[in-house]
Amino acid sequence: MTGLARTALAEALGTFLFVFAIIAAVDSGSPLTPIAIGFALMVLVYATGHISGAHLNPAVSLGVWIRGAIDGKTFVGYIIAQFVGAALAAAVSFALWPAAQPPRVHIVPAFLVEAIWTLVLVYVVLNVATSKDHPNNHFYGLAIGSTVLVGAVAVGSISGGGFNPAVALGLSITGHFAWPAIWLYVLAPAVGAAIAAILFRVLNPDDKVETPTVDTKAEAVA
Repeated sequence: MTGLARTALAEALGTFLFVFAIIAAVDSGSPLTPIAIGFALMVLVYATGHISGAHLNPAVSLGVWIRGAIDGKTFVGYIIAQFVGAALAAAVSFALWPAAQPPRVHIVPAFLVEAIWTLVLVYVVLNVATSKDHPNNHFYGLAIGSTVLVGAVAVGSISGGGFNPAVALGLSITGHFAWPAIWLYVLAPAVGAAIAAILFRVLNPDDKVETPTVDTKAEAVA
């Protein structure tokens, strides 16, 4: 298997495992849940980064596309794969855990923290995983996983700490997020990701990708 089929499959698998890990961690009721989620993302970024770039997040894929590191076809293929992987993880989880009861969220604060922390996440991703100043580094996965861990601790009580539309889909299916609020968990991360990509381009005007490709670790993001 080669090309987009290979990289999209890696995205689907990585997102499946990430969302499944999130559901398991949340349903465990452990106070260490944010750590489990951050570490799960970190290891999956390392595991799939050399294949697809390990976006595992439509918002990240949007940011990488706006940054110019992937083309439109890859962007669409990735987000489809990510949503499919998340939905499958939610479906499998029903064999192990009952449906959850979604907490009530306040729209404006939740929208703000989802947009702001996704901006932080995507900005970190673009700088540690796509910048020409950090080629072939070995800290990108740790930086990305740590960003999600900190976000889950810092603002998880406000929005649930999605920062990822695919995760939001999976958690809406399982009942951890409320379906009427799904738009928030899609739109807010998209806004944050777009702003992050624009900021990256403004602050790094000489950091351009001449030939977009999905088959390098330098694009490893989550």
